[in-house]
Amino acid sequence: MSGAFDGLAAIVTGGASGIGAATATALLAAGARVAVLDRSTEGAPEGAVLVTADVTDRASVQQAVDTAGEALGGLDIVVNNAGISAVGTVEQNDDEQWARVLDVNVVGMARVSAAALPWLRRSEHAAIVNLCSIAALNGLPDRALYSASKGAVLALTFAMATDHVADGVRVNAVSPGTVATPFVERMLQGFDDPVAERAALDARQATGRMVTPDEVAQAILYLASPLSASTTGTALEVDGGVTHLRVRR
Repeated sequence: MSGAFDGLAAIVTGGASGIGAATATALLAAGARVAVLDRSTEGAPEGAVLVTADVTDRASVQQAVDTAGEALGGLDIVVNNAGISAVGTVEQNDDEQWARVLDVNVVGMARVSAAALPWLRRSEHAAIVNLCSIAALNGLPDRALYSASKGAVLALTFAMATDHVADGVRVNAVSPGTVATPFVERMLQGFDDPVAERAALDARQATGRMVTPDEVAQAILYLASPLSASTTGTALEVDGGVTHLRVRR
């Protein structure tokens, strides 16, 4: 995609670590101007415009998006990456956890997208990419709340793609499998046997290993690129084959 992002401006929420940082880094390397929106911008790639924002606060989001748009001279791409996880069944997650995860993972995307749309409508190459998950379409143990939030992201992606196709704004999603990020590493430390749990996560993918942040980032770049101008309302799975493949070991 050499040259595909020259002159384009992008914001990446949650862009200071994990998939977000990998995406911001890849966009910068591809020639885009990039703003990272995060509660803490420590760890964001060098060369990005750094904007502190909390996706659960509409005023914070509006100010951050406008600051990014002004600093970058416009907006062409929004990567809605900010999100949090939750472990447990419907018996184990309380109302406060439900409200928090849905607010960040679903309403947060809506807030950022709504704030960015006036900027995106001015672009000839407007694209929104939402971070979904294979949890939206696969039953995973002890992930009831997280799965519900990502199922909502998938539905939101299709609805936004429909609402804004006439505006020239493409909306797609990437659905990763389990990604080897610092976030997952911290989650593993909560288990009695982190090594065994890591091995189980690796084995769950048909490829025998977790997905890397860079692999997800490249899928995001494809959907964000003008080279995919006819792709909208799509969820691209980057999951090591876990959704569709059944491999005998």
